[in-house]
Amino acid sequence: MSRLTGGTLSIDVGGTGIKGMVLNPQGEPLNDKVRIRTPRPADPAAILKVIAKLTKTQPDFRRISIGFPGVVQYGVISSAPNLDGDWAGVPLAERVRQLTGKPCRVANDADMQGYGAIEGSGVEMVLTLGTGMGSAVFSNGHLVPNLELGHHPCADGLTYEQLVGKAARKTCGNASWNQRVKLVIDLVRRIWNPRVLYIGGGNVKHLTFALPHNVRTVANVAGIIGGICLWEDEDH
Repeated sequence: MSRLTGGTLSIDVGGTGIKGMVLNPQGEPLNDKVRIRTPRPADPAAILKVIAKLTKTQPDFRRISIGFPGVVQYGVISSAPNLDGDWAGVPLAERVRQLTGKPCRVANDADMQGYGAIEGSGVEMVLTLGTGMGSAVFSNGHLVPNLELGHHPCADGLTYEQLVGKAARKTCGNASWNQRVKLVIDLVRRIWNPRVLYIGGGNVKHLTFALPHNVRTVANVAGIIGGICLWEDEDH
């Protein structure tokens, strides 16, 4: 039984879109998802302006969760490689609280999507295929935060993100990109040995090969649904 009362506005900040909806204490949507195009340049001032605009279109809520594409430590941004401007040291949770008057918690976007997808048993892992490549790992439902696997060297002198990010798919074409994703999945399964590997993100729709038995795709909405868990976990 959730300890929460009232609605939680859950926001997913992405490289191409910023999405949000209000969830009840059980993590069920109370309205349709709202999407606003990510501004360019996607610097802190511009992103905060969009978040403020998004909050004004929602049903009543008591708190805010944000999934952010970068390293986040206790609500403060350490990096945002797929956005613009200087994000290092930006206290995003506090800035949003000041803008809205509502308490706010922020987590890495892949971490938040993982919360919306996992079953909570054994080692579970999440890869998100979007503008870049996000990653998250859980052990018996407990998150190991800020796993930036996408920036680790993978093959041919390229990082995982350089191999399978959005720019790579557009450059090499879908067929070659799918072969690269198969390579990444194989490496991750052999190195991390997850009980289940979840594949999410906007580019999942471009996958054309049969996934291994313990690999599953998850809907993008998991990145929003997982926002309820930030308020169930006192570490955030």
